Amino acid sequence: MQKKMLAVPLAMAAALGLALTGCSSSGATDDAGGELQIDVPDIPMQEELGDFEDEVNIVAWSGFVEPEWSDAFTAETGCTVNRKVAGTSDEMVQLMRTGNYDLVSASGDASLRLIVGGDVQPLNLELIPNFGDDIVEGMKGQLYDTLNGQSYGVPIGRGANILQYNTEEVAEAPTSWDVVWEEDSPYAGKIIGYDAPIYIADAAVYLMAHEPDLGITNPYALDETQLQAAVDLLTQQNAIIGDYWSDPVKQITAFNGGDVVVGTSWEVLKKLSENPALEGTLPEEGSTGWSDAWMLGAEAANPNCAYAWMDYTSAAEVNGQIAMNFGMAPANAAFCELNDEAREHCELFNATDEEYFSNVWFWTTPIEQCIDGRTDVTCTNFQQWTDAWLTVKG
Repeated sequence: MQKKMLAVPLAMAAALGLALTGCSSSGATDDAGGELQIDVPDIPMQEELGDFEDEVNIVAWSGFVEPEWSDAFTAETGCTVNRKVAGTSDEMVQLMRTGNYDLVSASGDASLRLIVGGDVQPLNLELIPNFGDDIVEGMKGQLYDTLNGQSYGVPIGRGANILQYNTEEVAEAPTSWDVVWEEDSPYAGKIIGYDAPIYIADAAVYLMAHEPDLGITNPYALDETQLQAAVDLLTQQNAIIGDYWSDPVKQITAFNGGDVVVGTSWEVLKKLSENPALEGTLPEEGSTGWSDAWMLGAEAANPNCAYAWMDYTSAAEVNGQIAMNFGMAPANAAFCELNDEAREHCELFNATDEEYFSNVWFWTTPIEQCIDGRTDVTCTNFQQWTDAWLTVKG
């Protein structure tokens, strides 16, 4: 994943690089009907809070750690906040592996690597009282930050990859992704796609609905046959694509300039375009999406200040400030009731609409263990996805 000017998720990071034997996931079961399991490093969980240290060192996406709220935290706790802005998930993983940072605002593709790599420690949620009933259910216990029933992440916010279209060019509001995938699309040549290997999952979501015989039940769990089907669909799309984007500015410019009229977007990009002709929808097939969480370094030098930060930023007002600054749905639903501005933001980003997000497949690093529960095949890993994406792009 990469985040540039707008500090919103962009590209999936490098391969997991680990031989995994299984994963746990909300709702994921093995063939015997039990929850999937994975062997993770035995790192002890902190049992109680001690005295605050003098500082906390955080690796974060731009927009997550700002003086507007970090200064108040320092005044309250005495913990000076030292921020290191990262541009990609891969950079975050490498920085956390140095042992020099206490916390990271990890996205779903990085968090799984950090957990199985022993780079982050399990969390004692009793030490984070603001991680309570007001945290939206859809951001608790997810595969990307929870393994074997143990939480490793405190949710910050989430978002969906929507289908955006120009109402002046797209006569009928689309309800399906078919307008960007099918070769007979009336908008051929003016379609925009996402420029990253993780976009393979978007093709898989479409195939789940339209080619059920392929047996895809999780877009991040593709065996070789299923991956090839996704690549074939992406290659078909490549012939009608007008442009790809990984830079938000490029995407906004392409839509506002009329070079493209339909394709993948985020709610925040639609908003920032300031173009009243642009609309967005979550199509009937569902979509992919992203979710971020605070994770505590396995060798954190300042764990007490880190726990205090996770609790502080989980409070409704602060979590909402981060969400509004970044352009995403907040994790703390109580923020949505604070004032009219908060309610408007939450409505725009579907913050408390669990039915909406139940149709969103949040980014998760593809690994050889099939996270859909299959044990009779080996699934493809992210390196294979990266190689496949290169064939699509030529």
